[in-house]
Amino acid sequence: MIPNVLAERYSSASMNDIWSAEGRIVLEREYWIAVMKAQRDLGLDISDEAIAAYEKVKNQVDVASIMARERVTRHDVKARIEEFNGLSGFEDIHKGLTSRDLTENVEQLQVFRGLLVIREKVVATLRRMRERAEQWDDIVLTARTHNVAAQPTTLGKRIAMFGEELLSGYQVLEDVIAGYAVRGLKGAVGTQMDQLSLFEGDAEKVSELERRIVKHLGISQQWSNVGQVYPRSLDLRVVSVLTELASGPSSFCKTLRLMAGNETASEGFAPGQTGSSAMPHKMNSRSCERVNGFHVILKGYLAMAAGLAGDQWNEGDVSCSVVRRVMLPDAFFALDGMFETYLTILDQMDAYEGVIAAETARYLPFLMTTTVMMEAVKRGVGRETAHKVIKEHAVATVADLRTGAVEKNNLLDRLAEDGRLALTRNELEEILKRGDREVGSAKSQVKFFSGEVKKLEEKWPEAAAYGPGVIL
Repeated sequence: MIPNVLAERYSSASMNDIWSAEGRIVLEREYWIAVMKAQRDLGLDISDEAIAAYEKVKNQVDVASIMARERVTRHDVKARIEEFNGLSGFEDIHKGLTSRDLTENVEQLQVFRGLLVIREKVVATLRRMRERAEQWDDIVLTARTHNVAAQPTTLGKRIAMFGEELLSGYQVLEDVIAGYAVRGLKGAVGTQMDQLSLFEGDAEKVSELERRIVKHLGISQQWSNVGQVYPRSLDLRVVSVLTELASGPSSFCKTLRLMAGNETASEGFAPGQTGSSAMPHKMNSRSCERVNGFHVILKGYLAMAAGLAGDQWNEGDVSCSVVRRVMLPDAFFALDGMFETYLTILDQMDAYEGVIAAETARYLPFLMTTTVMMEAVKRGVGRETAHKVIKEHAVATVADLRTGAVEKNNLLDRLAEDGRLALTRNELEEILKRGDREVGSAKSQVKFFSGEVKKLEEKWPEAAAYGPGVIL
């Protein structure tokens, strides 16, 4: 078979097992067996011998054989029915079921299990971000807005900032998992007509059959009124949360790429790794770039999901099938691969305190200008007047630094000589001295983030301990 690049190259074994052709076929066969057992218990003539025969061969999956049947039937479910019946020697599966009674529920089971895998990776990622935020809580660096030096912050605060976005996404993920509803056994147009016919109109038995099948799926919520398909807005909700979960890590990785360009931090460089086939010195942020690429892929699948939502004809049609065959598994592969890569980055990244300190020293007079302005205001200087004076000297200082007219940032000297600010040189120097430790509420904010993540680690200890596989 033609390989799926996302599954083969990036996604983990646990996610691949859920979405592989073989994995899906086994899930379908287990589903058929669960239906048969429930139908037998409720009075249909299905022998224990037949059920045992199906169970014996459920793991004998020959994808090529099924595809050969499908080329004849031009119907995927019919081909899989014939294959399973041929292996077992019986024809007792799929009684009273339409194709969507099988495919919708099994696909939803794949989605649900995929969400649980993603939750594990999110918790593991938040733990790594908490640890890094705590580790580098005391490293003061130059915060940037518009990618221009702005005010002091800490590296720990920067990590916690992006971590909190992921934490917010986790909460949305939990809501999606808790509210995820399965279609159940509803028949061709949602009325359960064929099951009612099988059970001689006994609505209680049909309800009990559906209850048992939903229990088999392990999904607590259930749709009551659907047609042939469940609403595709549910797929949009799922792909939306997958895309949201990639957003915080993607922004962090874009920032880390910028920091690597300034040599203040890097994603790490493994022994034997090559950055460029042409330039031996290069140590590119290739893993961060991959994370950003995954986010672009997910936004593409989000557009696909949005295109299907609100496009249902009557009780349903299959125009969504080709889109969902690509969109659903690949969205999970992409996000799973993103987390595998991102966890590796968090485990291997470095921060270079000497370079960070040098950058902070260069920009520190600029970084403290808002503090200077507030001190001037407290001494009775008009806010706009203070702003104008500081801007005048700051712009001149930047121009001199860029042209080489001065070698050292002399903004403080300029401000000390301007009486309009009503601040003495000693007062300005004291403000500047505070710059290496004046980071506002950064420490308390990191502490809050750490506390929230620790709650999740206590709730999901096995997930928090998850480690990524070897990435290419």
